[in-house]
Amino acid sequence: MNSIVLVIIAALVLILGYRLYGAFIAAKVLVTDETREVPSKVHEDGRDYVPTNKWVLLGHHFAAIAGAGPLIGPVLAAQYGYLPGTLWILIGGVFAGAVHDMVLLFASVRQDGQSIAEIARANFGAKMGFVTSIAVLFILIIAMAGLGLPVVNSLYNSPWGTFTVGFTIPVAILIGLYLKFLRPGKIAEATVIGMALILLGVILGPFIQHTALAPFLTFNAKQMSIILALYGFCAAALPVWLLLLPRDYLSTYMKLGVVGFLAIGILIVRPVVQMPAVTSFIHGGGPVIPGKVFPFLFITIACGALSGFHALISSGTTPKLISSEKDILPIGFGAMLLECFVGMMALIAATCLPTADYFAINSTPAVFAKLGMVPSELPMLSQMVGENLAGRPGGAVSLAVGMSYVFYKIPGLEHLMSYWYHFCIMFEALFILTTIDAGTRIGRYLLQDLCGKFYKPFENKNSVFNMVLFSALISFSWGYLLYTGNVSTIWPLFGTANQMLAAIAFAIGTTVIIRHSKPIYGLITAIPMVIITIITVDAALLNIFQNYLPQGKMLLAVLSFVLIIMVLFIIIESVRAWIKDLKNMNSSGSHAI
Repeated sequence: MNSIVLVIIAALVLILGYRLYGAFIAAKVLVTDETREVPSKVHEDGRDYVPTNKWVLLGHHFAAIAGAGPLIGPVLAAQYGYLPGTLWILIGGVFAGAVHDMVLLFASVRQDGQSIAEIARANFGAKMGFVTSIAVLFILIIAMAGLGLPVVNSLYNSPWGTFTVGFTIPVAILIGLYLKFLRPGKIAEATVIGMALILLGVILGPFIQHTALAPFLTFNAKQMSIILALYGFCAAALPVWLLLLPRDYLSTYMKLGVVGFLAIGILIVRPVVQMPAVTSFIHGGGPVIPGKVFPFLFITIACGALSGFHALISSGTTPKLISSEKDILPIGFGAMLLECFVGMMALIAATCLPTADYFAINSTPAVFAKLGMVPSELPMLSQMVGENLAGRPGGAVSLAVGMSYVFYKIPGLEHLMSYWYHFCIMFEALFILTTIDAGTRIGRYLLQDLCGKFYKPFENKNSVFNMVLFSALISFSWGYLLYTGNVSTIWPLFGTANQMLAAIAFAIGTTVIIRHSKPIYGLITAIPMVIITIITVDAALLNIFQNYLPQGKMLLAVLSFVLIIMVLFIIIESVRAWIKDLKNMNSSGSHAI
């Protein structure tokens, strides 16, 4: 398969999906109204509720939702061949992921910028609101620790990566102050300055590791876990315009720039996709993912096609910043399709590697030896990069090798293989880190809402004490899990927890559509809900009985059972609410939100 064909197919499917399906849902199902007041203007406070330029907010939203999934998930799923991942990213992205994000964003905007738990409370009552709050907080803490793992693994003992990623923080604060006080409204001007400074950080990175500063920027994994939690605390507690917004939107344009350059590189180099369309591992027994293509393909790709974590962003920071309902389509639907395109580029980059090389990187040496494969270009690539690339599972290394494999074949860039590899590793860390800041801030909102039900002073959103307290509590929660855990204890649970949250979000979204629009339109979210629930519960049960219990991981087994029970309870209660609504619905069949 020629990689150019996949790039063209992906671009066409995603563009048509946006122009046809996305526009239909926005105009006919949700009936967005640009004249309607939005929470950012009703509650403008300069901290959390801030009317924001569409392009800045698109940058923030994309940065917040685009975590490890679109980069790592498709690379790992390449074990099954390029075709299963391609189909799920494109079909699932348009008909599930983008719908999920936009409907939840619309629901939150219409309900005063409230969190997913508060939306559940408003639509189903206090009992459902409480259960949803506990479930979402539980899943969020697991997700944040899971998303933090690739960042820690990419940056520890790496002064280059630590400097370049860390450099974006003071740049973001500078741009935040610039737009707030020095040149308000000058978005293009600030963007040029910010991007120039970020590129300066990228250029200086390789030189920093050879200076006296390198020891001060070299941290082990435990230290990096603490630093990451401290950064999450700052991003959650500081005003949104000072750090979170400028850093995220500037990072987005760097991300999209790199992905765009990768797409151009593919068009120039025209690498052949060397991975078969379907491999024998679809039946299980693969060295990268132990399970069958169903259900583990869908759990593994996660954010590349559908992610429950996005519901937290769509009902967290973004609805408090959106300046008009007309922006719900490009931000809610469009940003997800951009993420799908990133996922496709990652999949193509990984599958352009020789098949044996892909499995040699993503398998332990002992497992790879049993496959009977012989690496072809890996020894040469390892020499050019300056590191042994074999036996580096997890997806991050194979993606970096795949991207640099394309870049170095561009005429004139063939001598920069080592630079491209380290740059791509840093790029992955930067890509994922932007989910940490937004996720921690959203965790603060959720925890404060929950605790406010028991102690009224905690409901005060303007209290500096509350901001600091709940930012510290949520940062400590996921930071402790990250500090004490590892890939084997956190990542398996993260995949199923993330998609279970998507099922919860679809259930709430279906209720919103039934009450707001024609009941038949509820199928737009109800069908994906049923599919992802079956897939995720199946994966969770397989993990419990084939992974956790045989290995004596009782805690993970119990946590998985708790997740299954909570999700099924919420869905059953949702179905009961739908039946009641349909029976009591008046002749118009509409209940405006």
